[in-house]
Amino acid sequence: MSDTIKIFHGPQHPGVTGNMSLELDLDGETIVKAVTHVGYLHRGFEKLIERRTVIQAFTIVCRICVPEPDPNEENFARGVEELLGLEVSERAQYIRVMILELARLQAHMLWLAGQGGSIGHEIVPQWAVGERDYILDLFEAITGGRVYHMYIYPGGVKRDLPEDLPEHLTRLLDTLEARLPEYDRIFFDNAVVKKRLQGVGVVSAEECIRNGYAGPVIRACGIPRDVRRDAPYLVYDRLDFDIPTQTAGDVYARALVRRAEMRQSIRILRQVLEQLPEGPIQCKLPKHRNLKVPKGETYVQSESARGAFGYFMAGDGSPYLRRLQVRGPSIIHAFTLLERLLEGAQLSDVALIMTSLGICPPEIER
Repeated sequence: MSDTIKIFHGPQHPGVTGNMSLELDLDGETIVKAVTHVGYLHRGFEKLIERRTVIQAFTIVCRICVPEPDPNEENFARGVEELLGLEVSERAQYIRVMILELARLQAHMLWLAGQGGSIGHEIVPQWAVGERDYILDLFEAITGGRVYHMYIYPGGVKRDLPEDLPEHLTRLLDTLEARLPEYDRIFFDNAVVKKRLQGVGVVSAEECIRNGYAGPVIRACGIPRDVRRDAPYLVYDRLDFDIPTQTAGDVYARALVRRAEMRQSIRILRQVLEQLPEGPIQCKLPKHRNLKVPKGETYVQSESARGAFGYFMAGDGSPYLRRLQVRGPSIIHAFTLLERLLEGAQLSDVALIMTSLGICPPEIER
């Protein structure tokens, strides 16, 4: 008779990152083996997109990561623009940066809520979800949508910013910046939080390089890798910001990296407001029925809140993409890394390790 028992952690579980399931073999409270199961949410995006025209597919890509849809929109739009040879105006590029950094901020707030909830620190989710709602209010004012925006469109953006946007955004940034020390007091500097997070889910720099980890995972191991600086896109090369790093490689180090990235996003957004030029927001596109993707291929990538995120796109002269492939950090983080980290871990640490990796299940079942 086996000494282990098998349980399923999720897919419906308050500590699960999205709708995914973990098959856990336990020896008491210790995990002997962990297997990731996905496919409980959206799936098959690449083939769905290949069977639709470029403009029809534009409304699908944001579903690939519900907590942070905008990098999908930006990668898709930029890939189409490179295949079509379109040049996006400076104003549209600055607006895209604004959207992407707001998306990073709200994604980190959602992570903070999940990380707090994963250890039973209930006031953190209440604060962070409330703070995130202020950012979603701004998204609604700019794009008309709170979560799915469908705003970063091939050729530019769908519509210009509201006239009072600078005032509202400045007020939001002031509010968030003033609140960060409060999060330090109740969470990041909390002795109980440190006790729960430090030394858990440790990753080495060598493993990060060997397996291709990304985002806060690799930066928490002391490697300052960030696509915005290493392969600049849009107008990131005109903006001044730092790449926060830590060296411990554990859950707490990843938390500190995200905390520092919030301040850097606020810093970037203030510069965008200062530098935002006048001008058009959309270049002229062929009519929908006449838009054909030339033969050729391209690969574009951006830095999402979870790490480097890329699209391979190929055209064949028809209105459809011959091939689209999404390369995100979730697949390597949810399988290679998560399954490895959970072996030997305690059952009580499963949710906090998962949350620290920033996994989007639809990005895996793409």
